[in-house]
Amino acid sequence: MCIVIHIFAPTKPTVMKISLHNLNSTKTLLRLGALSLALAAGIAGSIAFRPAAPSYEYRQFSTVESIVAGGLGRSRVITTDAKGNAVEKDLMNFYSLVGINFGNIANNDQIIVTKVNELVAEGWELDKVTCGSSTSQNDGDTNQGIFITRYLFRRAK
Repeated sequence: MCIVIHIFAPTKPTVMKISLHNLNSTKTLLRLGALSLALAAGIAGSIAFRPAAPSYEYRQFSTVESIVAGGLGRSRVITTDAKGNAVEKDLMNFYSLVGINFGNIANNDQIIVTKVNELVAEGWELDKVTCGSSTSQNDGDTNQGIFITRYLFRRAK
């Protein structure tokens, strides 16, 4: 009768065959003891040395982009400073008097990317972006609404 033990290492599997007829030999007992010790150490090491989950602090800013015909809406980047005060920066509205204004959209993109780059330079990592929109319907008219986007950042404490 034999005991066959399969050991799977990352590089190649190893098979160790131990015959029960030879268990009384000191050499075989030493091999079996060393194998048992190695297996126990490997299992204990894989459980005991898992890195702790990092702890994060979070920061968020939001953009509210207005969709109001004629450029009458209010669009902003809203952040909170270290003292908890709201800080607003104007964005351009999607629409001007002649319709959708792609120059305004490009301007807003630049302001938003600049804000993201500022936070990244301070060690923050962009974690999640959440978007939403809302429209106001008055007598079937859907010329009013907003896009809101929240940018959530994190960094290790």
